[in-house]
Amino acid sequence: MMASNKHVLWQALLGACIIFGMGIFLGFMLENYRTARIADLFAKSEIALLDARIQNQIYLTSGFDCDNAVEENIAFGDRVYEEAKILERGTRANKLGNSIIQEHKKYDLLRVLFWMNSINIRQNCNATYHTLVYFYDLIEPSLEKGSRQAVFSNLLGDLKNKYGGEIMLIPIAGDNELTSVSLIMDRYNISELPTILIDEKIKIEELETFEELEQYIIENNKKPFDFVQRP
Repeated sequence: MMASNKHVLWQALLGACIIFGMGIFLGFMLENYRTARIADLFAKSEIALLDARIQNQIYLTSGFDCDNAVEENIAFGDRVYEEAKILERGTRANKLGNSIIQEHKKYDLLRVLFWMNSINIRQNCNATYHTLVYFYDLIEPSLEKGSRQAVFSNLLGDLKNKYGGEIMLIPIAGDNELTSVSLIMDRYNISELPTILIDEKIKIEELETFEELEQYIIENNKKPFDFVQRP
C-alpha cells in the first residue's frame, strides 16, 4: 500500500513538473513573440517617421490632389491607431526600460507629424474628419491616473470603432521629454494628464461615458472654430 502511494505521489510530482515546465516554456515563447513584434514595429517606425516628414513638406505646398491626400491620410491614421494598440499591449506586458522609452519617442514624433499633416489637409482641402489627440502619462502614472487613462483609452477606442475614418485618433505620451510635444502642450495650455484635445478646440480633462465624449463631437460640428476648455 505504501509503495503504491509513493508511486502515485511521484507520478503527480512528475506531472506537476511537466506542466510547470510547459508553462514556463510557453510564457517564454509568448514573451519572445511580443518582444519581436515590438522590435519590428520600432524598425518600421524609422521609415514611417521619414515618410511623415516628407508628407508634411508636401502638404505645406499647393498643387496636390485633395481627394487622394484625404484618402491617404485616413489610411495612415488607421495604421497609426492599429500600431498604437499593439504598442500599448506590448509596453504594458513588458517593463518599461530605457530602450523602450527611447524607441517610444519615435512613435510620439511620428504621431505629432501625422497630426500636423491632418491639420494641413483639413485646412487646405476642407476635410470633415475630426482630430482627437490623447495626451497621456506613459512612464509612471499613479494608480488613480492609470485608472482614468484606462477609461479614456476605452472610450476613445469605442469612438474610433464607431466612426472609423471620420476620427483621427492620435495618442501621444505627454511625459516623454520631447521639446515638440512640450511646445504643443504649452500652446494648448495642457498641464494635466490625461487630456483629450478635439479639433484643436476642445480640451477634456474629465470623462466618464461614451455618450459624453460623442456629444463633444456633435456639438463641435455646430460651432465656429474657436478654443473651448471643458472641465
